[in-house]
Amino acid sequence: MNFPVNQFSQSFPSSGQPSPDSSHVSSKPQNAATSSSSRQQPISPPTHAMQYRAIGLLWGQYQPQKEQLTRGTLSLSDGTEIDAVLLGRAIGVVKNHVDLEQAHLWVVYPRTRQNDDHLHVQIVGVWEPETLGQPQPSSTESTSAESEGTSPVALAKEGGYFSVRGEVVYYSQEEEKVIVKIKQSPRRDSESPKFFKLKLQGTLPEKPLGRFWDLQVQWQDNALAIQGAEQIGILSPKNKKGRKKPPKKGSSRPERKQGAPSRPRPHPRGEQAADRPASKQKPRPKPTKRPEKKSD
Repeated sequence: MNFPVNQFSQSFPSSGQPSPDSSHVSSKPQNAATSSSSRQQPISPPTHAMQYRAIGLLWGQYQPQKEQLTRGTLSLSDGTEIDAVLLGRAIGVVKNHVDLEQAHLWVVYPRTRQNDDHLHVQIVGVWEPETLGQPQPSSTESTSAESEGTSPVALAKEGGYFSVRGEVVYYSQEEEKVIVKIKQSPRRDSESPKFFKLKLQGTLPEKPLGRFWDLQVQWQDNALAIQGAEQIGILSPKNKKGRKKPPKKGSSRPERKQGAPSRPRPHPRGEQAADRPASKQKPRPKPTKRPEKKSD
């Protein structure tokens, strides 16, 4: 499979708010033109070269369960049904503004269960500028995107569009199986970042493991299929648990294990006696003569 280089570089999708599936490794600000363009797309372009995320667009009809609005299925145009849940602000939008009898363009987070590879989505928004008052793309941008056939909205209506950015931790060329590790930004500063893994189908160039990838993905046959891939960079290896840290430069002394008793430092000859105070010796008692017994 041939991989286009940065095929969707000008048409990445946005939910209009920071994604919990993203993590920023730098603080490079966007310029005004980029920010304006981001607000005119359902999924914004990545703000950083190594920003983690897994977000996408699906065109379909959401059918909630009886007496439970937040859980249901997303029925696509080809008849595929996907398990779905509503998150956050999407609940209020669906309650007050969305006609569930019609199909809509949903902004979703894809997830795969680790035990059975079951694919489901979390709905975080709906892209409908005509009815929800969202900013619409300019005529120039929409015309250029549609002429190239790479518009995320157009791709979503054909079969779904997803932007997956993260570290490839497993790859099998024979099975055409790829597992991407994605870091979630903590909601609080005191929390540590969490990770989840997403399973994809497709092939990658040689030596993909341990590298950060920007993947363009579509929904095919109830799976996420890779359509384009770009390697962003190599991630620095981290010390694994149980692995000893290398000694510092210029030191040949082995590292002491935790909990081991410390050994006394050796002293040169002649110094030990000078450092320690001389011990006082007690005088020995004088021998006493026993009285001799008188013979009868």
